[in-house]
Amino acid sequence: MPAPLRHGPRHWVNYHGTESADLSDLVELQNSTASTGRAVLRDVAHDVLALLQQARQAGQQVRPLGAGWSPSPISVVQGGWLVETRNINRCFRLTARDVAPGRDASCLMLVQAGATVDEVNDSAEELGLSLRTGGASNGQTWAGACATGTHGSVLAAGGIQDHVRALQVVTPSGVFWVEPHQPVMSPDFVGATGSTIFRDDDVFAACQVAVGAMGFVTAMVIECVPIYMVRNIQKRAKLARGDITRLANGDFRGFSRALALDEQPHFVQVILNPFAPFTRDALLRLLYLRDFDPGIPPPPRPLAGAGHDALTLIGKAMAGLDLFRADVLQLAMRAGYATQRDISDPEAVATWGHTTEPHNPIANLFNGSVTMARSDLERAFDPLIEAFLNGGGGTVVTLRFMQRAAGLLAPARFENNVVIDFDGPRSDVSHRSYRAVVARLDAMGIRFTRHWGKTNDLDAARVASDYGDDYRRFRLAQRRLLADPGDIAVFRSDPLVHLGLID
Repeated sequence: MPAPLRHGPRHWVNYHGTESADLSDLVELQNSTASTGRAVLRDVAHDVLALLQQARQAGQQVRPLGAGWSPSPISVVQGGWLVETRNINRCFRLTARDVAPGRDASCLMLVQAGATVDEVNDSAEELGLSLRTGGASNGQTWAGACATGTHGSVLAAGGIQDHVRALQVVTPSGVFWVEPHQPVMSPDFVGATGSTIFRDDDVFAACQVAVGAMGFVTAMVIECVPIYMVRNIQKRAKLARGDITRLANGDFRGFSRALALDEQPHFVQVILNPFAPFTRDALLRLLYLRDFDPGIPPPPRPLAGAGHDALTLIGKAMAGLDLFRADVLQLAMRAGYATQRDISDPEAVATWGHTTEPHNPIANLFNGSVTMARSDLERAFDPLIEAFLNGGGGTVVTLRFMQRAAGLLAPARFENNVVIDFDGPRSDVSHRSYRAVVARLDAMGIRFTRHWGKTNDLDAARVASDYGDDYRRFRLAQRRLLADPGDIAVFRSDPLVHLGLID
């Protein structure tokens, strides 16, 4: 297989133009052309191992780089090496001979770390499968989306990392196949990938949301579900205060009954005008499960579904503006939902893989979020909105809902979660209003977490406090997988040290 391309020193800027770094080398991995997934994984892992060993010998820091999607500095390493994974993007079917006895391979896929969410969706559908959930776009690499706890608004699912059943992780000391204590893949399969089996429940849970601090992930085994479709309802509608109560109580069918269909939704997203959340229209998006129908052709463009968040809908209207007032914001929201799909309209139905689309870069936009127990939404709602406006915020507030997600450092760590997004222009005002929200929630004693890949204002003390015993377990798991301090040093970066995720 071709050797990795070494592009040398350069100035690097992430996809959204929000973070940059001066690198001593930008390395571009090349993929194996071998015919089997086992051989492909072995070839790529050999190249990554050689790079990491060279970096350790030279005293260089290394960061794996997916699509560079995160607006936060989580991928940045000043003066080190960024190793691009986008070319290692193949997906493979798995069979009964690949898995451990008693395991069902019918819904499993082998996915290289650099495959984008879109590529994984396409491969899954070719196998008659669907992902259970996803984020608001499909341009992230699979490993990058898992590493930051990317999520959507599927009511019965957690984050993207919930799909993961096993990982191939490379450190300067070797190539490891990380699984829970209960075996997933057969010893013959693991051996053919050039990996050493490493079965440990906490190490596996740490690697599911690794935040780049658990070695270099090169591939994963993921579990999908049989292919399905969703019906989309998108509309502008006024909310009542009772709707917030229904959402906080998990009465999603009641919420849907009042505003859309009388059935349990699969996905619920609510975009609010914070100036007047109950007298101005909100933007509602609800998806409902439907059986797969091969007779329904793919839409000419992605169904406006899971992938249409606030940034997609009104980002262009926000760009360059420092503050919206109620009327201007409502006009932008109306433009975002220029096309509505209500109960009386012809049904818009598509597979899950056709509900997301890439964003344009959002260099001029700010995005931050807090995740709390859904049951806290009702008492937090008014103080949160008040703090946001008092801090100067004037853009949309989005509510998403999801279950507890897998991984020791998954931000969605409550049994049932509401994720509250604050998306607006990239300005001091947006940062100030977000900090005002954080301060108000702290003053109220409401527990919450923040998204690793977004603007979050976290530090080591706060991470340790937010994640408690799970943080302690993460650091212990890290020391088990990266037992040699010299191996940990290879993955050190200022952002990870600041977050207390690496020494």
